[in-house]
Amino acid sequence: MADIINLLAGIAANDPLDVLRDHRAQAKENAQLSFEALLEPEDPRGVSYRERYAVAAFTAGLLGSDRAEEFYRDLLRDEDEAASWAVAELLDEAVLALDSRAEVRGPYGIVESAALSAESVPGPWFTADAQSRQTLGPRLIAGLEFAHLLALHPRDARPAHLALLLESGWDEDGIVTLAQLVSFLNFQIRISTGLAALTEPASTVPSPDDAAPSSHDTEDSPASARVEEALQSVGDRVKTYPNLKRPELFQQGGLGWVPWIAPVAEADLSDDQQDALIEAGRAKNPYFRLLARDPAALKARTLTDLDIFFNTTDGLGRAERELAATAASRLNGCLFCASIHSDRATEESGRRELVQRLLDEGIGTESRLGNQVWDAVIDASVALTLTPQTFGGRHVDQLRAAGLGDGDIIDALSCAAFFNWANRLMLSLGEPEQLK
Repeated sequence: MADIINLLAGIAANDPLDVLRDHRAQAKENAQLSFEALLEPEDPRGVSYRERYAVAAFTAGLLGSDRAEEFYRDLLRDEDEAASWAVAELLDEAVLALDSRAEVRGPYGIVESAALSAESVPGPWFTADAQSRQTLGPRLIAGLEFAHLLALHPRDARPAHLALLLESGWDEDGIVTLAQLVSFLNFQIRISTGLAALTEPASTVPSPDDAAPSSHDTEDSPASARVEEALQSVGDRVKTYPNLKRPELFQQGGLGWVPWIAPVAEADLSDDQQDALIEAGRAKNPYFRLLARDPAALKARTLTDLDIFFNTTDGLGRAERELAATAASRLNGCLFCASIHSDRATEESGRRELVQRLLDEGIGTESRLGNQVWDAVIDASVALTLTPQTFGGRHVDQLRAAGLGDGDIIDALSCAAFFNWANRLMLSLGEPEQLK
C-alpha cells in the first residue's frame, strides 16, 4: 500500500523528503500502521468501514484538506455512494457556518477555568438535519457531530458528549476508536500540510495571517440540553467527578488525568492489549488502559510517538521537540499535555522562565521569546495547529533562517502535528486533575 502521508503531501517514494522521513523510520512506518489500524483494519469490530470512511471524509473537509477529503470520500463511495453524498452535503453546511463567522478559526471553544475565561472563543456547533439523520442513521450522525467537536473545538468536550455517543449506539470500545480516528487524522493531515510546504518554493505557498483566535463573549452549545439529558440516561457509564480539583492555569508539571469512561481493568488486559502498551509500567496508567480498548491503534500510535520524540541520533534537539508539543497544546487548550511537555522542555533546556512565559502569555503574533530558534518553532507549531492550517513558505523560510535544516523542520512539524493527535484524545476522553 502507498504511504498515505506521502500521497497526501505529493511526495514520491525515494525523493529527498521521503529519504529524510526515513530518518524516523519507526514513526513513518507506524503512522502508516495507524492508518491501517483505524481505516483499513482486518476486523472492523464494532465500527464499520462505512462509519470510519464517513467520519474520515467529514473530518478531512473540516480541516480544509481537499486532497484528503477526496481520498476518504472515494473510499466511502466504494462502500456507500449515497452516504458519500450525504456527508458532502453536511460538510458544506458545517463549513458555511464557520465561514459565516470570519473572525473564528479553530481551535475555538469555551474554557471552563474562570482564570482563563478571557481565552474563550465561541464558534459554531454542528447539528445534522432530519433528512441527513434519516439517510445516515442516528449512530453515524452522532459520530460526525463528535468529529466536528474534536476537529474544530476540542476544548468544548465534556463527559456528556460521550454519553450522547453511548445513547446513540456507540459502546466504550467504539468511542475510543472514534476518538483515535478523528485525532489521528488531525496528525496525518497536518504533517502532510507541513511536508507539502517543504516541496514548494516559498513564493508559491500562501501563508495567511496565523494569529491565534481572539477572545469573544461565551456562548453555550445549542445542543447542551440534549447532551445533558444523555448524561442522565447512561448512568454510571460516564463519570463526571464533581469533587475533582481542577487546574486553573497552565503550569509546568503537577497534573494528573482522569477518564470519563472506564479503562480496561489492569487485571483484565489481554495479551494483545499488554503488547500494545509497549512499556509494562503503562498498565498502571488509566489513559493507556483506556486507549488499550483499541490495541492496534494504541500500539502504532505509541511507536510513532517514541520515534518522533526520543530518536535523537540526528535532527532537532529534544528541548525544541518538547517546545513544539507545548505550543500546540497551549493553543488547543490542553492543560494536561502542556503541563507535561513544558516541564520536559524546561528539563531539556534549563529555560524555566522562558517556558513559563509561553504558558502565561499564550499564543499570538505579539508573543515573542527572544530566541530565534524557539520563536521559529513556536510560530510553525501554531500555524500547523490552526484550522485551517496556515503553515507555508514564510514559516519554512523562518525556520531555515534560524539555522534548521529540512530534517530538523520535519522533526518540529512532526512534534506539533502529533500533539494535535494527543491533545484531542486527552480533551475528549477525560480531564486533568491538580496533584500539587
